[in-house]
Amino acid sequence: MRRTDWLLVGGDTILGREIRELVEEQKLPVNLTAVSSRGEESVLEAPEEEDEDIAVMHALDRTLVEAADVVLLGGAREANERAAAVARQCAPRPALVDLTGQFEDLPESRLRAPLLETGEAGGDPDTIHTLAHPAAVALARLLALLQSRHPLARAVATILEPVSQQGRAGIDELHNQTLSLLNFRPAPQDVFGAQVSFNLLPRYGSGAPHALAEAAARIERHLATLCGARGVPLPSARLIQAPVFHGYCMNVWVEFEKRPAAGALEHLLEEAGIEIRRADAEPASNVSVAGQVGLSVSDIAEDHASAQAAWFWMAFDNLRAHAEAALLTAGLLVRGREAR
Repeated sequence: MRRTDWLLVGGDTILGREIRELVEEQKLPVNLTAVSSRGEESVLEAPEEEDEDIAVMHALDRTLVEAADVVLLGGAREANERAAAVARQCAPRPALVDLTGQFEDLPESRLRAPLLETGEAGGDPDTIHTLAHPAAVALARLLALLQSRHPLARAVATILEPVSQQGRAGIDELHNQTLSLLNFRPAPQDVFGAQVSFNLLPRYGSGAPHALAEAAARIERHLATLCGARGVPLPSARLIQAPVFHGYCMNVWVEFEKRPAAGALEHLLEEAGIEIRRADAEPASNVSVAGQVGLSVSDIAEDHASAQAAWFWMAFDNLRAHAEAALLTAGLLVRGREAR
């Protein structure tokens, strides 16, 4: 396979770092050029405790976009729009992958979840390929696997969101809130508008720049698309902000038309590549899945109050999952174009 050129807008974000690391770890045949989230040239110095080379962020210019086979749009809104505008003028046009969701309302946007897709399609060159929300992908995948063998009646999920979904600002605010509270000082609330540290929130405070309901609505939209395309009943989902840095956890209740035994459900998911943590192992958690690709499920239990229902506890690293989806989508687009 020939080496291809990919341009990453937002290489200095926490998601951008995950993408850069995965490209190196998987030894992909890719020349990856990173641009800062604002499109300006900069140098990222690695923390002293980490053994990592200094990363150079290039300035966003037309020549970089023209040379790219794929442009990953993961930076600030203005930089993403600039890169997309230049790409639209290129011939041939590089494939555009939207990592942030800012383009998903455009008519030319197509929702992508490569772990749920079959086949390899390059797609129309005018398409912007928007990655589905990682929580929606994880939940839809779990339900689709169960539905493939045991028809479902309905499902309900409580989704615990990590602060890293708000980027570096969310991580810093949880860190600073924790330090402030332990030292009996007022806690900063610029991102969440409320105390997240040592707390669970069904919504953000009134001073937050974004609402938790916005993320919940996006997850619901993507679930409707992903589940509807696979004949899976749309689950009812509630999003809760958790006081954790990385990793989603979900408590999922599933009602089957005829409930199989818990052991059969474990075997089904394990066959599909899901990590199953049984009673003799540490349960799935946001800590245990850190830096890990894939879903982890534990504590599958029959619901004693409902003869046809069962509980599932699931965890996954949101940053790794989204980075993996970006690389898989880009790879599918490149192979699809080469096949034409």
